[in-house]
Amino acid sequence: MPRAIWSGAISFGLVNIPVKLYSAAKKKTVRFHQLDSADNSRIQQKRVNPNTGQEVPYEQLVKGYELSPDRYVVVRPEELEAVEAKKTHTIDIEDFVELDQIDPIYYDHPYYLAPAEGAAKAYALLLQAMKDAGKVGIARVVIRSKEQLVAIRPRDSVLVMETLLFGDEVVSPSDLGELPAVEELKAGKREVDMARQLIESLSTDFDPDSYRDEYRQAVLDLIERKAEGHEVAVQATPEAPEEVPDLMAALEASIASAKRQGGAAKEPEKRKPRAKGSSGASGNGSKPRPSGAKGSSGAKASSGAKKKRTAAKK
Repeated sequence: MPRAIWSGAISFGLVNIPVKLYSAAKKKTVRFHQLDSADNSRIQQKRVNPNTGQEVPYEQLVKGYELSPDRYVVVRPEELEAVEAKKTHTIDIEDFVELDQIDPIYYDHPYYLAPAEGAAKAYALLLQAMKDAGKVGIARVVIRSKEQLVAIRPRDSVLVMETLLFGDEVVSPSDLGELPAVEELKAGKREVDMARQLIESLSTDFDPDSYRDEYRQAVLDLIERKAEGHEVAVQATPEAPEEVPDLMAALEASIASAKRQGGAAKEPEKRKPRAKGSSGASGNGSKPRPSGAKGSSGAKASSGAKKKRTAAKK
């Protein structure tokens, strides 16, 4: 069962709602330890004072901010706590905004907010009010000695809090020196149409369960095979694919590949208008001929003519 990593209250006007904070994501990264290749002994990392060569116990460690090389300002936990004590225990909602106004580039990490004991009614009030308003609350809170800008929104029967990057923490595209000039960011209409067709052929509804971390699974399979004593052949790294000089050829090949894999979006079949007065007519306006049915009157006439010609020959 997940454990709360923070407890405090949501400040909503004059209302305080006690809550507990839980992480809404758990990373499943495959982690390795560092070993000595001579005997596979695990390497130990120790905190050592470079001046004395002695190991420093954890309780003797303090935080220092470097002003210049080897010159620090020491700041103790209680001093950090006293800077803005309120923000360390309160999620203070400052504004409500539309969800689509938040660029996803600002999202950092998701959390769940659950009501603390005795706060269920007030929690339900805020949850339902935010659902009805269709708004997202923007708030500030201090977690682990860092002020966080957060977005609070309802998700089913729980409030989700997602930490956001501050505006000055997002790198502006103009700071990238390798972006092409604006006049170079142009494409022909035919190329754009082909690209849109490719996008349409790959379009579907988002289902997070349909995506798997294939690299992580391959690493776990490798570990399992080695643990069972199997030799693992190291395959040569494939060469990087060559650049395709013809963009249109690449687009056409991509669309054909998507169609072969069944990814092409199926368009609804267009029905031709029925002929007037023909109930149950087929698409071409003629009545469908039942299997095994006799031919039409025209067919009968043709059969009669064939008998007459046969008789004449005789």
